[in-house]
Amino acid sequence: MTATLPQTAAAVALRDVRKAYGTRSAVVNALDGVTLEFGRGRFTAVMGPSGSGKSTLLHCAAGLDRPSSGEIELAGTALGKLSETQLTKLRRDRIGFVFQSFNLLPSLTAELNVALPLRLAGKRPQRREIRAVLESVGLADRARHRPAELSGGQQQRVAIARALVTRPAVLFADEPTGALDSTTGREVLVLLRRMVDSGGQTIIMVTHDPYVTSYADRVVFLADGRVAGELDDPTPRAVAERMAHLESSGGVW
Repeated sequence: MTATLPQTAAAVALRDVRKAYGTRSAVVNALDGVTLEFGRGRFTAVMGPSGSGKSTLLHCAAGLDRPSSGEIELAGTALGKLSETQLTKLRRDRIGFVFQSFNLLPSLTAELNVALPLRLAGKRPQRREIRAVLESVGLADRARHRPAELSGGQQQRVAIARALVTRPAVLFADEPTGALDSTTGREVLVLLRRMVDSGGQTIIMVTHDPYVTSYADRVVFLADGRVAGELDDPTPRAVAERMAHLESSGGVW
């Protein structure tokens, strides 16, 4: 039986989350007592120096990896209480994940790539439903194109549509513009911002680029696996200054 939070609670909550890798003689604490909340309908960016725990935090919060200790609740469900089968179902039904490398199947058209999560869940996708999601990312006219026939930005938008087709409670994005040029990356960021403003989507995004964070409502900074500060209504300059401070001070803010 899973714990349920009230509807006013955060979309994602982490309480004293720790994640260690390695053996006793060589332990790496990727997350070291992280306590954070991510509000519903908000766009949060996560930043930090290399090795600060950004991707580990994203993977644990999305249920792709289990923490060594601590509690994580997503969409009102305590992830630690779920079996592997239950966790797989929750990821499939309630979580969207967008990767830097797109991860599209090259032999499938855009609409078949988008329909894949529904098919894996044993559902029969409706063409109008798939076309509607593609239209929402500006690709209604590319439904029958394969990835090789699409630009990098178009492939990323197909990946976003695939993540959205299950109507996830939270969309996680790991460097979603990292493989794109600046103009195309800006188009993807505008799309993500619109999903929050118009659709009420919750987005948690890892990035290393201060400019990218300017599309978010809030930035959370990590250093050495710990929360090292936050910034609301971020600007590229303010974020760059904080990052420079973190890198020069060894993670102390």
